[in-house]
Amino acid sequence: MENLLMEFISNTGFAMADYRHIIMITVGIIFIYLGIAKHYEPLLLVPIGFGILIGNIPVFKGLGLSLYESNSVLHYLYFGVTSGTYPCLIFLGIGAHTDFSTMLARPVLMLLGAAAQMGIFLTFLGALALGFAPKEAASIGIIGGADGPTAIFLSAKLAPHLIGPIAVAAYSYMALVPVIQPPIMRLLTTRKERLIRMEEPRVVSKREKIIFPVIGFLLCCFIAPAALPLLGMLFFGNLLRECLVAERLAHAARTSIIDTVTILLGITVGASTQADVFLTPQSVGIFFLGATAFGIATASGLLFAKFMNLFLRKKINPLIGAAGVSAVPDSARVVQMIGQKEDPTNFLLMHAMAPNISGVIGSAIGAGILWSFLGG
Repeated sequence: MENLLMEFISNTGFAMADYRHIIMITVGIIFIYLGIAKHYEPLLLVPIGFGILIGNIPVFKGLGLSLYESNSVLHYLYFGVTSGTYPCLIFLGIGAHTDFSTMLARPVLMLLGAAAQMGIFLTFLGALALGFAPKEAASIGIIGGADGPTAIFLSAKLAPHLIGPIAVAAYSYMALVPVIQPPIMRLLTTRKERLIRMEEPRVVSKREKIIFPVIGFLLCCFIAPAALPLLGMLFFGNLLRECLVAERLAHAARTSIIDTVTILLGITVGASTQADVFLTPQSVGIFFLGATAFGIATASGLLFAKFMNLFLRKKINPLIGAAGVSAVPDSARVVQMIGQKEDPTNFLLMHAMAPNISGVIGSAIGAGILWSFLGG
């Protein structure tokens, strides 16, 4: 009886766990706390946090329990990540959610979304300098776009062994937008600049809204054909939204489809952070470079807005340049929050959505360019 009891105890997770499992379980609990108590991207952090708990329960090898075992349920669900299927379906939902009219009303603001992508390419060079292989460096650099699905998609194509740390880093920084961006925004702008009021945007016609996803798709994908899977779904989702005759499909894309995929993506990405795979010096480097990428992207958008003001008759508020990262709509909300702290009657949200949306397109194009150069 005593031998049976000892054998039972030795087969429990308590006996098989080591300090690395404890560290990762703590990280998972912190993610869940931030999502629930602080409302930091709860739709992402709660599934990812619980996925980290799932992935870090010590289990026997060969029983088909670990995500990294080819016969496990989690492995089959994870195929949607490694194949790039989940990110594309999320882009479909984003397109069905998004109103591009703020961007169409003042197209010049799209330049701010493009400028913020400097974070991707500067971090790519930084990762190369630190000794990462070119494909790994490209996957890390895309964190600077603050676009989780794009980061996962590119990592799946170029550096699948780094999907876990890259995805967790990307979503962590997306969730921490209200913490990371405000200090950079205050540092790089004066109070006078933060008080600038934007002129009311023009009214965009329904015809323009319907034509844009078709023309936008053709232009973007002719520039970067490798961005086709992401941008094809994004613009298709937006066409469903705007054409009105396919409202049932648009409703499904922006509700049940994106919600289901977000759950599966969050759980499986979280579960991929298995302690023996995730806790490496390489992962620490990725988190450091990810933070650098995000900071550079925010600063690039702000500084380019200030540069544009040297030539514009009607000045733009440089704060909206920070929304050039594609954390939609959190970056735009942070711009609104900082602007209203200076002047409670100044409303910047709808203006900030223009670079915010163009940042989504820009990061996908950036990923397509990197994939086309390094995917061979």
